[in-house]
Amino acid sequence: MVGELKYQLGQNAYIKLVLHALKHKTSAVNGVLIGRLINDDTIEISDAVPLYHTHLGLLPTLEISLIQIEEHFGAQGMSIVGYYHANERCDDFELGSIAKKIGDHIYRYFPQAAILLLDNGKLETLPKGKDRNPVLQLYTRDASKNWKQQPGSDGGNFLSSKEPSANMVLLDYIQSEKWQDVVDFDDHLDDISKDWLNTSLFK
Repeated sequence: MVGELKYQLGQNAYIKLVLHALKHKTSAVNGVLIGRLINDDTIEISDAVPLYHTHLGLLPTLEISLIQIEEHFGAQGMSIVGYYHANERCDDFELGSIAKKIGDHIYRYFPQAAILLLDNGKLETLPKGKDRNPVLQLYTRDASKNWKQQPGSDGGNFLSSKEPSANMVLLDYIQSEKWQDVVDFDDHLDDISKDWLNTSLFK
């Protein structure tokens, strides 16, 4: 069952999607998760591609982006394994219709797909605590084809960070305002010289 799958989130993917949300604090943002199925019950998420901070639900533009992303990562033996979303309001913890619709779209191509929703509440308390769990909510599709939130790492270990120190590294990137360097597909479409792969982000 999909609900029994475990998702292992790589540090770079995690940091990139959080920084994307921080760059556009007053907007909803989204992107896709890149990885592979490494055994019968574990999805490894090794990268994230920031998509949009405007017009998130436009499927024609999304389709063009997904084709380009699939072609690039498919050559490396990876594929789109999920979707991430951050809501516009920091007090909004609900998975909205746009996120579900795009998640459904990705699910058709990768039936083990997950949605990661940024938990702004956990992000706010991150500097005060020693929580090693990702500041994200994990959603998977159940037998009724509805997106259902899964317990956190302390509940069912459905979502875990591949590197235990990821939150500490994230804090360093936030303090150095590294989020300013994140490029998404919106930026790339405005100026094609901007690198949507963000290859220099962690250098």
